[in-house]
Amino acid sequence: MKLTISTFFLCALFISYYSQAQQPPYWKEIQLLKQQDKLQPPPHHAVLFVGSSSFTKWKDVQSYFPNSRIINRGFGGSTLVDVIRYAGDVIYPYHPKQVVIYCGENDLAYVDTVTAPTVLARFKTLFAMVRHHLPHANIVFVSIKPSPSRQAIRNKVEAANALIKQFLATNANTAFVNVYSPMLNAAGNPRPELFLADSLHMQPAGYAIWKKAIEPYLLK
Repeated sequence: MKLTISTFFLCALFISYYSQAQQPPYWKEIQLLKQQDKLQPPPHHAVLFVGSSSFTKWKDVQSYFPNSRIINRGFGGSTLVDVIRYAGDVIYPYHPKQVVIYCGENDLAYVDTVTAPTVLARFKTLFAMVRHHLPHANIVFVSIKPSPSRQAIRNKVEAANALIKQFLATNANTAFVNVYSPMLNAAGNPRPELFLADSLHMQPAGYAIWKKAIEPYLLK
């Protein structure tokens, strides 16, 4: 069959669209990070921050921790499932001496059927993967924060934090960082001044609390 130019173009467009539709979430973002690594290779044996948008948006994280070499590989609104999927792209290649994880909030928020034990199971999977590939790396989990826009899942957030803290307490070379409590007011509610207008992502005042909580556990 003889194809016209217009028919060929439409076929190519369809193939391109179909292939993109088959790509997993955040695939393009991960490819950009990998391209960035090729242009400017990050240091090995640094401190790696990985997880969801609270890390992604912490663009100046290095300035908060001048005594540590930070690689920030937070991406999009990722879940633990996404971090597991891309661990070979955004964790292992850097051979970090410490892996700092903020993730799990989106797992609970995106799908109603995801429970605190589900988040723990996903975290255990990621933990086992990191331990296997980076047996000497220190692993830190930053607790899920109390986002005002996600008050409906507050009980699940608190339960997930408690389960992960309990799990890490039984494993050496780990730490659990509590940022949840310091982000509450005297009445036990999220402090709105710490958050942007979306009541989800943080103002610099929120990151200042994270700095104070995380810094004692960060490797130099």
